[in-house]
Amino acid sequence: MAVDAISLEVFKNLFAAVAEEMGLTLRRSSFSPNIRERLDFSCAVFDAEARMVAQAAHIPVHLGSMPASVAAAVSHFDSFAAGDVVVLNDPYHGGTHLPDITMISPVFADGALRYFVASRAHHADVGGMTPGSSPLSTELYQEGLIIPPVKLRAGGALNDGVLALMVGNSRNPGERLGDLQAQLAAQRIGESRMQALMREHGVTASAEHAAALLDYSRRLTEAVIAALPDGSYRFSDAMEGDGQTEFEIPIKVRVDVKGKTMRADFTGSAPQVLGNVNAVPAIVRSATWYCVRLLAAEDIPVNHGCFAPVAVVAPAGSILNPRFPAAVVLGNTETSQRIVDAVLGALAQALPGSVPAASQGTMNNFTIGGFDGGAPFVYYETLGGGHGGYRGGDGISGRHCHMSNTLNTPVEALEYSLPLRVWRYHLREGSGGAGRYRGGDGILRELETLVPATVTINSERRLRPPYGLQGGGAGALGRNRIVRAAGEITVGGKAVAQLKAGERVIIETPGGGGWGASAGATAREG
Repeated sequence: MAVDAISLEVFKNLFAAVAEEMGLTLRRSSFSPNIRERLDFSCAVFDAEARMVAQAAHIPVHLGSMPASVAAAVSHFDSFAAGDVVVLNDPYHGGTHLPDITMISPVFADGALRYFVASRAHHADVGGMTPGSSPLSTELYQEGLIIPPVKLRAGGALNDGVLALMVGNSRNPGERLGDLQAQLAAQRIGESRMQALMREHGVTASAEHAAALLDYSRRLTEAVIAALPDGSYRFSDAMEGDGQTEFEIPIKVRVDVKGKTMRADFTGSAPQVLGNVNAVPAIVRSATWYCVRLLAAEDIPVNHGCFAPVAVVAPAGSILNPRFPAAVVLGNTETSQRIVDAVLGALAQALPGSVPAASQGTMNNFTIGGFDGGAPFVYYETLGGGHGGYRGGDGISGRHCHMSNTLNTPVEALEYSLPLRVWRYHLREGSGGAGRYRGGDGILRELETLVPATVTINSERRLRPPYGLQGGGAGALGRNRIVRAAGEITVGGKAVAQLKAGERVIIETPGGGGWGASAGATAREG
């Protein structure tokens, strides 16, 4: 079967459909609101060389970093057999942070290994210092169970001991078992659909089109880079502390554009820190690749090919390439967002007027856990905020942005599943930055816990607002508050609190930056 434009489009959608069906299976089979309602999961297809061929439209930070997980699995084992499922979450061996558990399955045809299918899901609790496994940690061991690449299934036989170990280290073992079984079901669907694809279209034709898709994405990405002016572009931003102390932690990047290639060098960024905002290199690559893809006027299939023209440098021992066992749980959620802000800030110099202002720049991580009538519960969510304004329009309000592509949990699902009551949930009107095109507004979410519980908040943009561009104003800072019987207190961007029944948490998320000058386009801190 010859590869032409029509057949390439057909196979692009065939491969992507496998990943999409894996995601639907995972969502429909899962137990936790985080996976079922917020869609905090991702699925993808890889070739036998561990190169990504296709992804579903899931989480950018997962999909850009998942190749490291598949590569780790491939390098860890000498051989694979039909029915194998490798599981891992170790950030220093292909993972991102411990709650993200990745499963990888080989796909065979005609007796040979042809592909891998992979899924990654954020599990609400995998142990660690506080419920939700996003603690104010100082080393990886405090963040939960560390799973190196290990076969959860070997030749189709379930390793009950490994499963029991994973479930037994969660504060909600029943939910964890259900979500892991849902992920295993997604793996089976992926393997089955890829085998059916090869039976229908042939092993050789499938492989030829997979290789052609990689080349197609590479050429599209090279064309995007070639349209940029050659040169070096620099930008600096900062994290707002590491959960131990509030202080500025610089994130610096120099983007070098030369012909069809780009190099993002993060030399000059802060050394690794004591707390939980260190990010492993897979996160840095993922965030950088995402920024380049945003520049494309047409949709570039996300696969190994679109990564090839972009080199990423993160010095060892820095906050963006820490040494084991540095704490990393927020590298995946918060530091990834700041990397995006820095890279887009640099690219705005190469393409003045074409890059949007900063979006909220945080995922506003909120975790809560305790016991409800003797039964354990754990809940994790991230909250949307304002998108940056751009040439041609205001930023979107109350939505997840950049490295997050999840949903906000519906009030009904949250109150049905957990001992929580939602008091308020609405947009923060006027929180977007002023400008010719305003930034989108953040949101306010106020939750009451109906039982004693431990709450952890991990957020950013509480001290440094999202920047405006082209004369636009900054977005409003976010704010976190706790309401007790004695009164209301404001807490920092990263905080842990013990709540009594009836006490409340109020999270106000940042607005996006404004784009373009207009009367009153000044920084907002409301």
